Amino acid sequence: MSRIGKKVIAVPAGVTVGFDGGIVTVKGPKGTLTRKVVGNIDVKNEGAEVHVVALDDGTETNARHGLYRALIADMVKGVSEGFTKGLEIKGVGWKGQMQGNKLVLNVGFSHPVDFVPPEGIKLECPTPTDITVSGIDKVVVGQVAADLRSIRIPEPYHGYGIRYKGEHVEHKEGKTSGKGKK
Repeated sequence: MSRIGKKVIAVPAGVTVGFDGGIVTVKGPKGTLTRKVVGNIDVKNEGAEVHVVALDDGTETNARHGLYRALIADMVKGVSEGFTKGLEIKGVGWKGQMQGNKLVLNVGFSHPVDFVPPEGIKLECPTPTDITVSGIDKVVVGQVAADLRSIRIPEPYHGYGIRYKGEHVEHKEGKTSGKGKK
């Protein structure tokens, strides 16, 4: 049995969790999320707590037990608090700015790069070198942040690129040919 799957999910006030026909629906002040539950997993709602129960003791069921418990806990947190992911732009003259609902990035290409977020995701640029991705679905927020980072991944020689806030980029030493030789 999964240790993570055994943990109880606390449901805050204003959030409702429903399970019907293999589909979990979580409603809260920030929105509604749904997810299909596959396998021998049951979700029991008991007041302010949700229990995820494995109906058999198979290997796949144990793996899914912990997975669905974590996904449902993220859904509960998303509809009550939401998720944010921060990115920063490093580079001389590189910047990002919002134009309507799209993000325009000037990151060393010959042309600006336009990025339109998917529905349910909000992008903000508090400063020209900071980007904040926010939304209620943790998976989508993380994927959008990864897509933005992949536009210009940090390079190891100067550190230029788009990186997550707090990400450490290991710097490499440049070429040293001809130095100290006669």
